Amino acid sequence: MTTTMIKILVAAVVALSACDKQAASPEAEGSSMHAPAGAVPGSHEDWCGGHEVPESMCTRCNASLIPAFKASGDWCKEHDLPESQCLACNPDLKIERPPREDK
Repeated sequence: MTTTMIKILVAAVVALSACDKQAASPEAEGSSMHAPAGAVPGSHEDWCGGHEVPESMCTRCNASLIPAFKASGDWCKEHDLPESQCLACNPDLKIERPPREDK
């Protein structure tokens, strides 16, 4: 596994274990900007449309994720977001939404 993948997995595990999601506001429920409540991390539905990263790993929407990224050494101090998500420092970085699973 690559270091970045390990960092992503650590952040997802920490996010899931510490998750105490509050009920979404009526505005958020009708919005495609955020993942629906109960979205499985790593799934197509787990997507922050506002920041183009998985919702379960979006530090701009969920600041409680920041310590896990910092602890794993995945933090860009200059841009105040995970290095693994920093397009300013890594312009060739591709963060792609997983494909929708057919049921």
